[in-house]
Amino acid sequence: MIEGAGNVSFFVPETAFVEAEEHVAALAIKRGGDPEIALAFLHSMSHVVELIGCEVYGQFEVEARERLDKRDPDDWPILASALALGCPIWTEDADFFGCGVATWTTDRVQLFLRE
Repeated sequence: MIEGAGNVSFFVPETAFVEAEEHVAALAIKRGGDPEIALAFLHSMSHVVELIGCEVYGQFEVEARERLDKRDPDDWPILASALALGCPIWTEDADFFGCGVATWTTDRVQLFLRE
C-alpha cells in the first residue's frame, strides 16, 4: 500500500492499466526483477487507483493527441484524463514534460505523501 495514499486520489485510464498488464512482466525481466512479483504488485495497485473509462476523458482526445503529437501519441488517454479531471500526471516519462499539465515524478509524490 502507498503510505499516505488515503489523503489523495489516483486515477488511471483503463486502457493504460491494460497496457501495463501487457508489458510489466517483460519490463521486470529487462530490469532484473521477478515478473510474477511485478504483476502481483500491479494488481495490488488496483486497490489504490480508480480506473476510469473513455466516457470520462474521451472528449479531450483531440487536444491530448495534439499536445503529444511529436512525442508518444499512444499516451493520449493519460493526458486526456488529466485534462478532464484537472489533475497532474505522475510519471517518469519525459514525453509528458511540457505538455501543459503539471507532472510529478515519483520522488516528488513520495515527498508529498510524507507531509
